[in-house]
Amino acid sequence: MVTASRPEPPADSLPARAREMFRGLGAALITPAAPGAPLPARLLPYVLALGFSAALLPSTVLLLVNDYGVNGALAGALGTAQAAPLLLAVTRPLQAWWIVFVADVLGALVLLGSDGPRAQYWPWTPPLLVGYCALMVALGLRESRRALLGVWLATGVAGFVLEAFRPAGLTSLHLLLLVLSGVLLLLTSAIRARVDAQRRLAEQETISEAERARRTLLEERARIARELHDVVAHHMSVITVQADSAPYRIPELPEAAREEFTSIATSARESLAEMRRLLSVLRSDGSEGERAPQPGLDRVQQLVEATVRAGVPAELRLAADLGDVPQAVDLSAYRIAQEALANVVRHAPGASTRVSVRAEDGWLTVLVVNGPSLEERSSVERGVPGTGHGLVGMRERVRLTGGSLDTGPLPDGGFRVAARLPLRTKDTE
Repeated sequence: MVTASRPEPPADSLPARAREMFRGLGAALITPAAPGAPLPARLLPYVLALGFSAALLPSTVLLLVNDYGVNGALAGALGTAQAAPLLLAVTRPLQAWWIVFVADVLGALVLLGSDGPRAQYWPWTPPLLVGYCALMVALGLRESRRALLGVWLATGVAGFVLEAFRPAGLTSLHLLLLVLSGVLLLLTSAIRARVDAQRRLAEQETISEAERARRTLLEERARIARELHDVVAHHMSVITVQADSAPYRIPELPEAAREEFTSIATSARESLAEMRRLLSVLRSDGSEGERAPQPGLDRVQQLVEATVRAGVPAELRLAADLGDVPQAVDLSAYRIAQEALANVVRHAPGASTRVSVRAEDGWLTVLVVNGPSLEERSSVERGVPGTGHGLVGMRERVRLTGGSLDTGPLPDGGFRVAARLPLRTKDTE
C-alpha cells in the first residue's frame, strides 16, 4: 500500500515564516545583538538610567513594606533587583531584562503570600510597571526583532500564568503592562530601524560619491588618451611617409641608409598598429572616434564668440606670436579654455569673462577669469559645451603635459582658472 506524502508548504509561505520566527526565539533571548555597545548618545542614557533607579528603588521598597506588608530586608532585595539593573540596560539591555524579569516573577510570588492592609495591584506594582517600560525602551533601541518578540511573549505568558493565582480584591495590571510593553517595543524598534536605514544610506552615498569621482577621473583619462592618439598617430604617419619616400627623394642614398629608412618605416607602422589596438580597448564602449581634426588654440576665438552668443560678455587676449606649440599642449590648452568657459555659462551666467593666452619663458599660460554673476542660473543651461568633467579634466590635462593648474574663487565673488603648460620638454630640447 502506497501512502501519499503530505506536501510541505513553500519556504516563503506565512506558516513557514512563522515557524522560522518562533524557532529562533530561545536563541535570541540569550544572545545580545551587540554586547557592550552603548545606546545612542553618550551621557544621556546613563543619566536617565540613574534617575529611574534612584527614584524606583526607594518607592518600590516603601510600597512593598507599607502596602503589602513584606519584610524590610526582602523588600530591599526585591527593590534592588527590580530597579538597579536599569543601569546595566544602558550597555546590556537583554541581560538586564533577564534579571528584572526573574525579580518581577519572584516579587509576584512574594506578594502572593503577603497580607498587607493596602495591597491593591497584582501581579505587578506601579513602580515595577514604570521600570519595566523604561527597560522596554532600552531593549527596543538595541536588540533584534526576534528578541523583542520573545521578551513580549515571555511577559505575556508570565502575566497570564500569575493571573490564575490572583488573590481576591486585587486589581490586575498584567494586561496594561502587556499593551504598554508591546507599544514601546514597536515604537523604539521602528525608530532604531529608521536611524539604521539613514546611516546606511549616508554610507552608501559616500561610497557612491567616491565611485563617481573615480569613474569621472577614469573617463577623462580615457578621453585624453583618445584625443592624444590622433596627435601621436599624425606624427607616426608623417615618420612612416618620410621614411618610405626617402629613397625616392634622395637618389644618391647608400644602400645601408635605404635599409635603415625601411626599418624606421616598419617600426613606425608597427607602433601605429599597437596604438590603434590600445585605442580599441579605450573605446570598448562602442563609441566611434572623432573624424574631425583635434582643435587647438586657433579655435579659441570661436569659443569666445560662442560664449558671447550665450549671453556672457567675454573678451579674448591672444598673443600674436606663441611660437612653436606642441600638439599635445595645443590641444590641452584649448580643452582647458573650453571647460572654463563652459563652467562660466553654467554657474555664472552674465558674469564678465576675460580669456588670456600668452607664451613666456618656455611656458604657455591660459588664464580665464570671470566676475560675479549678474543673473540667476537658468533652468536650461546653454552655451559652450564642455567635456562634462570640469576641474578633473583640467587637472589631468595639466598633469599630462607636466604643467601646473591654479583655480579658486576671487575676493569679489568671481572665479579664476590659470594653467601653465610647458612649450618644451626634455625630450624635445
